[in-house]
Amino acid sequence: MFGDYSLGDLGAIFAMQGFAGLILFSVYVLMALGLAIIFGQMGVINMAHGEFMILGAYVTYLCSGFFQSNLPALFPGYFFVAMVLAFLAAGALGMLVEWALIRHLYKRPLDTLLATWGLSLILQQAYRSIFGAREVGVELPSWLIGSVQVTDAIEIPINGMFVMAVTVLITVAVALLLFASRWGRQVRAVMQNRVMAGAVGIDTDRVDRATFGIGCGIAGIAGAAFTMIGSTGPTSGQLYIVDTFLIVVFGGAASLLGTIASAFSISQTQSTLEFFLSGSTAKVLTLLGVVAILMLRPQGLFTLKVRR
Repeated sequence: MFGDYSLGDLGAIFAMQGFAGLILFSVYVLMALGLAIIFGQMGVINMAHGEFMILGAYVTYLCSGFFQSNLPALFPGYFFVAMVLAFLAAGALGMLVEWALIRHLYKRPLDTLLATWGLSLILQQAYRSIFGAREVGVELPSWLIGSVQVTDAIEIPINGMFVMAVTVLITVAVALLLFASRWGRQVRAVMQNRVMAGAVGIDTDRVDRATFGIGCGIAGIAGAAFTMIGSTGPTSGQLYIVDTFLIVVFGGAASLLGTIASAFSISQTQSTLEFFLSGSTAKVLTLLGVVAILMLRPQGLFTLKVRR
């Protein structure tokens, strides 16, 4: 298989494959961060998480068309506006869903799984009715098109570097929000002991709604980033939901660091295996490896230590 390649060519190929894994890692992290907040902090199995991501992607698609038609002079910067609107749209829908549906199903994980699965089907049909069944893509600004020449054989796409930069910023923001803010302390207090948190004056209902909304909003930002590397369709979110749950469970449901480490290991393993095998075989082998590790360490890579 490698007889026709020199060592330099093989190094370049593996470097490009590694960078492709980093782009996949970035999308996984953005998806998994929102799910880690919802599932890890609240214990809610949100099967519609992928559809919140696709809402962010469709918001970005609409922003692209609006700026291109009505504000062409501002088109180069439309993506920053799109990310903010994607966060707000997905977050607002998430808070509405929490108020109308999820708050009645706390401590009933099977019911939340079934309810959010039904919600995902409703949202898919709504997207299909509004935007059509065909996949759509966004027009990228000129500064996001092209690549950076690292060596004669290695080129790094600019849009991939932008997605990774967004991922770093969002990850730092989420870490600060959870561990260096009053709201974050309230979220962790409610997660560890809801009754005691309510007894000391924390509005647990408001914390739950805000937590669910922020988790869904981060999924919306993931959808905006997703438009830079793939086209958007009504069912595109389903391609990532299984991998995202796998990342959260493998990393440790309540661990932000575990989510990042899990996303990195799974994305790099899958990307490397895809060089040698087909995409479906690589995904199956990655899944089997994760399942084997979880059988030995069911709590995941990292666990949250709680004083009892």
